[in-house]
Amino acid sequence: MPVPFAGGCACGAIRYECSAAPIAVLNCHCRDCQRASGTGHSTVAVVPADSLRLLHGTPRQHASTADSGNEVRREFCSDCGSPLFARGGIPSFVAIKAGSLDDPSWCVPTLDIWTQSAQPWDTMSPSLPKFPKNIPAPSR
Repeated sequence: MPVPFAGGCACGAIRYECSAAPIAVLNCHCRDCQRASGTGHSTVAVVPADSLRLLHGTPRQHASTADSGNEVRREFCSDCGSPLFARGGIPSFVAIKAGSLDDPSWCVPTLDIWTQSAQPWDTMSPSLPKFPKNIPAPSR
């Protein structure tokens, strides 16, 4: 995977760069991610929050309470609606939406989380580890 890597929204109003490799790439099947992505799951690259730098633009946020009980803030472009980031119960990490990457080809998921909420029509790779809820918090 390339480091640094960059991305942004569909209309170009928001651009970012990340200076660290992801600690995980995962598919989240929680209902909030389904709603935010408009499909069965959201694929994200989880990175240290201090490695993410906005180059221009300011995302809008929507806060909600996740199934875990933690507040989750989903960030998106207020002009085009592109989902960009999610921040939740672990303040030192941010989840970058794979679809917002300039080159998402390297962003290959290594696990599925919140599979208890997965839709029966959303195909999951049988080779990936599955977690009915979340995984233990990474240490940093």
